[in-house]
Amino acid sequence: MTTALQDIPLKTIAGEDTSLAAWDGKVVLAVNVASKCGFTPQYEGLEKLYADYSAKGLVVAGFPANDFGAQEPGTNEDIATFCTTNFGVDFPMFEKITVTGPDKHPLYAELTSAIPLGAAGDPLREKFKGYGMTPNADPEVLWNFEKFLIARDGTVAARFPSTTAPDAPELIAAIDAELAK
Repeated sequence: MTTALQDIPLKTIAGEDTSLAAWDGKVVLAVNVASKCGFTPQYEGLEKLYADYSAKGLVVAGFPANDFGAQEPGTNEDIATFCTTNFGVDFPMFEKITVTGPDKHPLYAELTSAIPLGAAGDPLREKFKGYGMTPNADPEVLWNFEKFLIARDGTVAARFPSTTAPDAPELIAAIDAELAK
């Protein structure tokens, strides 16, 4: 059964039309990624997560975005080459999109409205304020490598800040819980 979230049109990094419905019945971890970010090494952990859990029904989905500090300046081809050459990325990657602000992609409009970070917050928010930066207001994505866990039924099950590593116990527990359903 597809949901409105699963029906949102997407393009793969190679430019092919698709949607999350292609992974209907799977658990999807959607991550806004960037090649020149302090969190970029998370690609390695995301690839390991995908390798370890794909047979159990997990799909890691990378959504390059240049919204934060111009940390994803390349073309889709540049990004694909970077990811495979440097991190052996085999999980699905999508075309570069906008994940925050008035031009945000409809997928990210749905994801952020489904689960704001809210009271759980994001440790980066205070850190940014300490640097004199004005972070995006909740529910907007705060930075690269935020993670949204989408359940098998297409609903948003959980949201994790950029600081949550791909092997963090709380992320693994949420994935395991969704895969068990």
